[in-house]
Amino acid sequence: MDMYQEELMDHYRRPRHRGRLKDPDFDTGQYNPSCGDVISIQGIISDGLLKSIAFEGKGCVISQASASLLCQEVLHRSVDEILALGTADMIKLIKIPLGPIRLKCALLSLHALQEGILKYQKEV
Repeated sequence: MDMYQEELMDHYRRPRHRGRLKDPDFDTGQYNPSCGDVISIQGIISDGLLKSIAFEGKGCVISQASASLLCQEVLHRSVDEILALGTADMIKLIKIPLGPIRLKCALLSLHALQEGILKYQKEV
């Protein structure tokens, strides 16, 4: 368990893919009113694949580390694969047990990413 907590802290302290993209295909965000966490995700899609991704946000370790882990996981995957991801996939990615409140924090980035892809698909 400590090893997984260390991995989360590493992603929190040194997030991967934090920043903004130039000319993203989508830019969307999510807010968790119960704790104040905020995540925005930008992406570039080409040939049905997520070619580039970035996120910005503020909040707890779980929300920010989850965004970093998710971005690392979905880069270069198909949009269909990303849209098929769910709660179980995020729990597997995080590797620590979460209660209902913390689970909302962990899912924030996934919801933002999927919302962005769906909006992009409607516009194309």
